[in-house]
Amino acid sequence: MAQPAALPATILLVTALLAAPATAVKAAPPPPPPLPELPTSTGSPPAAPVAAPAAAPPAAAPSTEGTRLVILGLAQRGAWRWIGRLDAAPRELWLPLEVAQGQLGVTSRSRGAGGELELEWFGARLVVGAERQRPLGDEVAIDLAPLLAANGLTARASGSTLLLEMPTPRLLGIRPSTSPPGVRRVVLDLSGPAIVRSSEPGGVVLAVAHSADQRAALQGQGLRGAGTGALLRITDRGGAAPTRVFTLGGPHRLVLDLPGDPTAAVGTASPGRIDPRLQSRLGRQILWERLVREVAGRRVRINAVRIDLINSDLELRPLSRGDGMEGLSSLVRLANRQDALVAINGGFFNRVRRLPLGALRDQGRWLSGPILNRGAVGWDPGGLPRFGRLRLEESVLDAGGNRWPVSVLNSGYVQRGLSRYTADWGPTYRSLVDGETAVLVRDGVVRARYGPDLLAAGLPLGAGDTLLVGRAGFSLPWPEGGTLRLESRPSTAVGMANNVVGGGPLLLLGGRPVLDGAAEGFSAAFLRQGAPRTVIGSDGRQLWLLTLEGVDDEGPTLLEATQLLAGLGLRDALNLDGGSSTGLVMGGLHTVKGRGVVGAVHNGLGLVPRSAAAPLTRAGS
Repeated sequence: MAQPAALPATILLVTALLAAPATAVKAAPPPPPPLPELPTSTGSPPAAPVAAPAAAPPAAAPSTEGTRLVILGLAQRGAWRWIGRLDAAPRELWLPLEVAQGQLGVTSRSRGAGGELELEWFGARLVVGAERQRPLGDEVAIDLAPLLAANGLTARASGSTLLLEMPTPRLLGIRPSTSPPGVRRVVLDLSGPAIVRSSEPGGVVLAVAHSADQRAALQGQGLRGAGTGALLRITDRGGAAPTRVFTLGGPHRLVLDLPGDPTAAVGTASPGRIDPRLQSRLGRQILWERLVREVAGRRVRINAVRIDLINSDLELRPLSRGDGMEGLSSLVRLANRQDALVAINGGFFNRVRRLPLGALRDQGRWLSGPILNRGAVGWDPGGLPRFGRLRLEESVLDAGGNRWPVSVLNSGYVQRGLSRYTADWGPTYRSLVDGETAVLVRDGVVRARYGPDLLAAGLPLGAGDTLLVGRAGFSLPWPEGGTLRLESRPSTAVGMANNVVGGGPLLLLGGRPVLDGAAEGFSAAFLRQGAPRTVIGSDGRQLWLLTLEGVDDEGPTLLEATQLLAGLGLRDALNLDGGSSTGLVMGGLHTVKGRGVVGAVHNGLGLVPRSAAAPLTRAGS
């Protein structure tokens, strides 16, 4: 049976299990550990549940859609859908999950392996099943009307623009609190819920009435506070970004978790200034062009960074969080972790489950395997990258000579059959769908067998461990003590490179347009829509890192992007994740933000000084 057409990466990926054609499942990350209790005078009661919305609105309910959002005075491109009359509160209000998390302060976690998502905002809680997580443009959308109404947020539509507003609470106090080891926890006590924008690198912005004395009090907690009207911007005094931002209710609190050392800076450049190491290379080693070109009646803003990798002291590197494949980060933090002077966002991921959906290979280690024969780029230090479509052809052979194909390696892409996970996936593996079984292989010998309950609870993965996971009733016939042998080879030379990043579709190859999204498992809607784009390419002499944004609209389609890139002289080009994920960091500054705000991403690509490009230590293989 053919693979179903896949939704774009920042859309919730749902894959049909081949053993059960009528059943759809999603990859799911494990729930995070429970929050430690915060000491307060009144205690911290459980979050108040919010009634889930009805399964579907009446057929006659009017529907209005738009393309712009205004939150805390910040206008941004962003799709929205309003169900109900515009002169009353919306019956349903569908917003991108990225907006809820990064622009409002909503936190989320997955519940089990069934695809449920639990959202929480100042004590109000909403549980959203997989059937209520829908694509909106190229994003995952949730009906947030019940959650927002519970905290007094109001929505107002004006043409294609949606304005989100709520009463401004007062800042009552600032205090430290108990926290996990290595973390500083600062609590802001509020008189009510507030809009919290946490997507900007280095800090948070919230709408709260506050005083100069309270801004000074932030200094005592190792923070900086800057106020403009009722907006309070909080940054760490050392330049470090919060590792976690969340809200609590009863009473209302905003909680910031920061690195334990209050002087630990994340970046190398001063706030608001480009890193002098990059500045000294611009115009010499690195060319940075900002252009506007027209294609099919659209004006497209292009940021193009070019570099001759062979004659440069910079090296192209994959960028990841370094602690496993589950989780997202800002592009600035990914760049700073590996001292990248230039960075773009990388490949696709499941935003709900925070898991990779494509190839990611770092210094010979497959952190995540390729899927769907999608486009990828591979390179070795000091050379130009190679481009092509890529599969990883893997099989397990048992003592009886039977051969068993492996569907995916270290991936959030879920298929029926056999999948393989190593310690590069992370320190623990938990079920991605219900009913999984597994065998643990070490040194070619089956050491243990595991049923669904143990896998759902979580299984540690150590160096040298291989976990073979069976899904959708796929039987694992090997007993403990049995011997197994793995065969693995990439389908093209791209996968033989030391470093690989996957994306798709492949746009140009050897100077020819090769756009074929359907062959790479992308939906027809994804291929037609305009959006901000991120691209890696080559003109045969130099590496190109590019972003493409619409000047007057959402941005180019994939076909239009291909035409633009060919016109710039590129011979090879690969589309990476786009939309709100599109980003370009230059010397510590986030100079391109896909829809005007910073989106969380899973991985990236960066130009790193060779002295800083030391091998990363990871367990597993």
